[in-house]
Amino acid sequence: MQGLADFLTSFGPSSPLKCWFFAALTAVFAGLGRAVRGVTTAGAIAGGAVCFALLWSAGIGGFLLLLTVFVLTWISTSLGRAQKIRLGTAEARAGRDALQVLANLAAAATCALVFAFVWPDQRLLIAMTAALAEAAADTVSSEIGQAFGGSPRLVTNWNKAATGTNGAITLAGTLAGVAGGLTVGIVGVVTGLFAWRALPVCVVSGVVGMIADSFLGATLESRGLLGNNAVNFISTVVAAVIALNLQ
Repeated sequence: MQGLADFLTSFGPSSPLKCWFFAALTAVFAGLGRAVRGVTTAGAIAGGAVCFALLWSAGIGGFLLLLTVFVLTWISTSLGRAQKIRLGTAEARAGRDALQVLANLAAAATCALVFAFVWPDQRLLIAMTAALAEAAADTVSSEIGQAFGGSPRLVTNWNKAATGTNGAITLAGTLAGVAGGLTVGIVGVVTGLFAWRALPVCVVSGVVGMIADSFLGATLESRGLLGNNAVNFISTVVAAVIALNLQ
């Protein structure tokens, strides 16, 4: 495992090929996202900007975290699509737009950039991973819950609600979300961004952020006080802040 970590961090700040390699990898990532219709063209550009920021700040490990989130999001969104179309909850065929991408990834990118240029404290890498874990957990829980979770219940009062209702959750969706957050956390460990002992902090923070997303959806979003993008962004910030304070 240490050999893998050494390889993934081999592109140090002094490497003359670093910028070009990261730019090429970013272009491939953005192009892949657009090709599989995971994002719109604007979403691909926004995702590319985040990708480059994570590469520059956290190295290949940061990129693999982002790739993991993308793969989990794409798979969970694709699963049960016919059911979601019948319910009217399916994502647009064109993919997520720039605001949706930034709402889910801006908090992680901010942690990475602060680590690289302001405060090189490893806790920021754990907070970055927690924010990405929340983004993955929230999307996976929602998409799997809509496709396979059955009748959801509101997180605030546990009353039954229609599928797709803001703040409504299912057991299947919640468990899938936890698994998604755990997957992101494990990638952070395997790529050498932090040690195994920090994994619980990362996963717990991501799951708490996912739950916060549901509460915000059932309260402020359902009343029209917040939009979905704002809820997603706040939830990733919650995950990052909790991770910083748990260390």
